[in-house]
Amino acid sequence: MLKLEKICKYYNPGTVNEMCLFEDYDLEVEKGEFVSIVGSNGSGKTSMLNIICGSIPLDSGKLYIDDREITKMPEHKRAAVIGRVYQNPALGTCPDMTILENMSMADTKGKPFNLRRGTDKERIGYYQELLAGLGLGLENKLSVKVGALSGGQRQAMALLMSTMTPIDFLILDEHTAALDPKTADTIMELTDRIVREKQLTTLMVTHNLRYAVEYGNRLIMMHQGENVMDLKAEEKAGLRVEDILQKFNEISIECGN
Repeated sequence: MLKLEKICKYYNPGTVNEMCLFEDYDLEVEKGEFVSIVGSNGSGKTSMLNIICGSIPLDSGKLYIDDREITKMPEHKRAAVIGRVYQNPALGTCPDMTILENMSMADTKGKPFNLRRGTDKERIGYYQELLAGLGLGLENKLSVKVGALSGGQRQAMALLMSTMTPIDFLILDEHTAALDPKTADTIMELTDRIVREKQLTTLMVTHNLRYAVEYGNRLIMMHQGENVMDLKAEEKAGLRVEDILQKFNEISIECGN
């Protein structure tokens, strides 16, 4: 379980541009939940992911994973149990390294490197098997530098690499936003398969309302650092894209737009 308790976060504190994004924000995500998170720009979606991953500090509040407080745990230590895929396909892989080298690096996450080879030849067959599951032919291109791949291929690799080692949570930060519609659909299908097979607790921020409706078993809509919609299980199962749009329109009217 992931728990955010009384989270407070200010930007530009003590200046004329001071902004309170979160004030006493609470959230609990149960083990095995796949949460789709939507909301307008500035609603707090990505900031919440950054807080969970440790990329930005809290002003106050506490974070827990399975009743263990991680509020002061540094980002690199949280990465041992949290896999993250970013909007930019370039951020999840190393472009100047080959596919084999990238896979080897992901395979050793959290393990001591010591004085040994960067790639283990005995693991090549395993890497090829994993890559073959993507259906992109990458298993036959181990010597190709990742920078030469398409955005969709790189994002598929980033997704695969982030889940190669045992993790408790998968964080998806608009991971299909930079892709064309067909490739985005492919990545979402791959995402859903990996989440189901590995039974990962997942938080996915997306601006694609169709994906938010079709994938996951819980949907949260955020606005100004608060949850204005939180639907689980049967409630979400009956949700339509039109319902989310209607809520967006209500918020827009309340804000004077």
